[in-house]
Amino acid sequence: MARCDLDNNNCILRCKDIYKSYKMGASKLEVLRGIGITIERGEFVAIRGASGSGKSTLLHILGALDLPDKGEVFFDGKNIAGFGGRKINEFRGKKVGFVFQFYHLLDELTVLENVLLAKMAQSSAFGWLGGRGGAKKRAIGLLERMGLSQRIAHRPFQLSGGERQRVAIARALMNEPELILADEPTGNLDSETGNGILKVFEELHSAGQTIIMVTHDEKIASKAGRVIRLADGKVATE
Repeated sequence: MARCDLDNNNCILRCKDIYKSYKMGASKLEVLRGIGITIERGEFVAIRGASGSGKSTLLHILGALDLPDKGEVFFDGKNIAGFGGRKINEFRGKKVGFVFQFYHLLDELTVLENVLLAKMAQSSAFGWLGGRGGAKKRAIGLLERMGLSQRIAHRPFQLSGGERQRVAIARALMNEPELILADEPTGNLDSETGNGILKVFEELHSAGQTIIMVTHDEKIASKAGRVIRLADGKVATE
């Protein structure tokens, strides 16, 4: 693999010397202690570690859902710390798609509406009125791709766990993100259903999607093209 650095156009994401801690009463919990990783465009990377190793915290920092105490994150060679409010929202909503363990779907909305919500959130009122037809067509196409064509009008509470996660993946793909960040996407599923979700990620990767997936499970991590292991807030050497 080519060296991935700031001068390499194939480097989509790079973080350097990331530190993060949280106050726990009178004490301080050091979660990340100088993390540095690079991700090539088109890679499927698993970040593996035991509970408390800092893997989810790192993923949130990479997706700009949280800020490091120290260190830098570069996306396409640009330091995201320099993004203003509008640009950081665009980064979270358009450049990155998030998939979480607990789905975060809205039960009052249909499956289709949950997927469309990702597009609505990134559109002005005028832009949405002009583009909703195309957005609906894309959302339906994504749900069909996920094997959910018969579930479009259902509510999330009417679906199985695996189906809900497929809806969440479709929502993450709605704005054609350059990067998918998945935080324990099979953690709330049984083994067979989880394997089905992993197959979805493998198919997305084969189509060129860049994916970073957090997991504590070695077998799940082995499905990725590369594994980064964290221990005690640092990148561990195997």
